[in-house]
Amino acid sequence: MSHAYVYRTVTAADMPAAHALSVHLKWPHREEDWAMVQRTSEGFVAEQDGQLVGVAFACHQGVYSSIGLVIVSDHHQGKGIGRRLMNLCLEAAAPRTPILNATESGAPLYASMGFVDFARIQQHQGVPQTPAPLIKHSRCRVLSLAEYPKLIELANAGSGLDRTGVLNDLLPTAEHVVGIDVDGQLRGCALLRRFGRGHIIGPVVAQNLEQAQQLITHLLHLIPGAFVRFDIPTACGLAEWLESLGLPCVDKAPRMVLGLPPQSSGGITQFALVTQAIG
Repeated sequence: MSHAYVYRTVTAADMPAAHALSVHLKWPHREEDWAMVQRTSEGFVAEQDGQLVGVAFACHQGVYSSIGLVIVSDHHQGKGIGRRLMNLCLEAAAPRTPILNATESGAPLYASMGFVDFARIQQHQGVPQTPAPLIKHSRCRVLSLAEYPKLIELANAGSGLDRTGVLNDLLPTAEHVVGIDVDGQLRGCALLRRFGRGHIIGPVVAQNLEQAQQLITHLLHLIPGAFVRFDIPTACGLAEWLESLGLPCVDKAPRMVLGLPPQSSGGITQFALVTQAIG
């Protein structure tokens, strides 16, 4: 006899079970990657007889809230769990505008709840066949702790989201944090950090494509032969260049919003996300 589902707020103690759900789906996330989202987001789980069978998070980022890592166990599909978890996330997000980067399988549920596509993202990953040639006169440099507030300001401008909480969590454990100056002012930045099967480079924000390529080139030279992932907005212009480095597109997904989508500002563009789950 099946027992009723119980819904409650997620805790750090739920992360091993949540990680196990993602492993079953062959998602690359490490338990540490789940823990980062749990620390920076409001999350909910569904359980039956004490066993975790579903999970979802809302990462509040200013006037927006990014909903992600929505999973329901295969054995409990079709019972309304995903919709209930989404509704809990929407309640937690209010009055913020909810956004999400959907999986193709999840998109119909989100569309039925009123979400509409506003852009697309794509995932590129692999081991670069050869490091990108360094662009002449690279202005990339390591950023100091004192410059992190300016980095966050740029990340906010590029994404249209308030990245303060997320980046304050990520920056202390990032392997490399680099930036580019223009006329003595920091105008681009990027993080290299551990994630999934190897590394992820993101966020990357800059004034233009050449700056983004310089930042990424600089970071790739620091991890020769390593597996690296990028989650990029399809429209940012990086895809063809990443593919030329031996980093093929392995997944595409719609970006969806329930309201007006975030906008970049100040002449800064986001070229790579923090992660697909957080935007």
